[in-house]
Amino acid sequence: MDILIKAVQLILSLSILVILHEFGHFFFARVFKTRVEKFYLFFNPGFTLFKYKKGETEYGVGWLPLGGYVKISGMIDESMDKEAMAQPPQPWEFRSKPAWQRLFIMIGGVLVNFILAFFIFWMVLYTWGESYNPVQTAKYGLSYNEKAKELGLQDGDIVVKVGDLEVETTGEITKAVLLENERQMTLLRDGQTMTLPIPEGFDLQMMADGIQGFCEIRYPAVLAGTSKGSSAEKVGFAAGDSIVGVNGESLVFWQEFSEKIKANVGNEVAVDLIRNGELLTLSPKVSEKGTIGVGLFTEGVVDVQVHKYTLMQALPRGIQKGFNTLTSYIKQFRLVFTKEGAKQVGGFGAMGKMFPSEWSWLVFWYNTALISLILAFMNILPIPALDGGHVMFLLYEMVTGRKPGDKFLEYAQVVGMVMLLSLLLFANGNDLFKAIFK
Repeated sequence: MDILIKAVQLILSLSILVILHEFGHFFFARVFKTRVEKFYLFFNPGFTLFKYKKGETEYGVGWLPLGGYVKISGMIDESMDKEAMAQPPQPWEFRSKPAWQRLFIMIGGVLVNFILAFFIFWMVLYTWGESYNPVQTAKYGLSYNEKAKELGLQDGDIVVKVGDLEVETTGEITKAVLLENERQMTLLRDGQTMTLPIPEGFDLQMMADGIQGFCEIRYPAVLAGTSKGSSAEKVGFAAGDSIVGVNGESLVFWQEFSEKIKANVGNEVAVDLIRNGELLTLSPKVSEKGTIGVGLFTEGVVDVQVHKYTLMQALPRGIQKGFNTLTSYIKQFRLVFTKEGAKQVGGFGAMGKMFPSEWSWLVFWYNTALISLILAFMNILPIPALDGGHVMFLLYEMVTGRKPGDKFLEYAQVVGMVMLLSLLLFANGNDLFKAIFK
């Protein structure tokens, strides 16, 4: 059921983005009186799930959910319609239009994706506001993964700066370490300020180990409650219980408790807890997901900051959030060209993991905005078969006054399609490899 909910969210998100991206091309084509023969959500090799024709355009839904397309008359695209291109140019065709009009038609999809992402961030901030946990207010400090501890960090430390960048949240710490190439961090330990060096290549080591997080707020192992029908509910866990041990090993914090539970997948564990001053031991069975069905009590551990915005206040903040998100993605993109980064390239499986197993409109729209920016950036890359490839050839034509030959464009389209197919197979192959070998 979890996989189904994730899949539905991903397909809905991609469907919205694909339709609006292709509408961007469609809109400018119609503005410049260029004929659009087809407008499709998903690809339709062999057959079509649904189609109807209105005016000169056939609208339809294909069966292969890898994107979508508009077929514009007189344009060399993935359809490779050589027969039509062999005919004399017609006034309504793409190839008959001035270069500047063809440029707008080609960037239309990317333009819509960028505008859509900023619009979604705007609406998300207006609807839900913005909340975050400032690490400086964390009562028990932060908890670090094993890779972070190799730097000399200890659970309870609070990182306040990475290089010259002041950080407020755990997410900002992770981004600064991975993306900014800083060589030291400043932290608070037992009320004292100290610095730790970050060795060259540490970001790539984190990538190679598949570590996406660096630290998190440290919480005492106090329960907020149990999930209905869970193992924890069946054996009698209750809100307010303080976990103090698992299988005879004492603990204080939630992260320790979570690690010990995950290490006992499928087994029954003896959990020691304090309830109303009395020591109890309960024995739940750990699920295959490494959980027993308890929630963490978080109130009073960190001062949660919540910002609410009016409609107009949310606009500049939404634009800023969009640009910050895009900048972070571009910085991450450079890591793809390293051996460690290439191993982390993911396809539809990785995208599906972005969505939660329980429906959340906040997360759905935030991820949709993020994916919209990613699609816009990837599509504008100067690779033949992508929008950016067409734009590259159009800019060459506008600068030199010479239009690339149709044969050259056909060969470039084939090369680009092979490159994209190879990347698609590689990315989804990575997902499959990780799923099989954990």
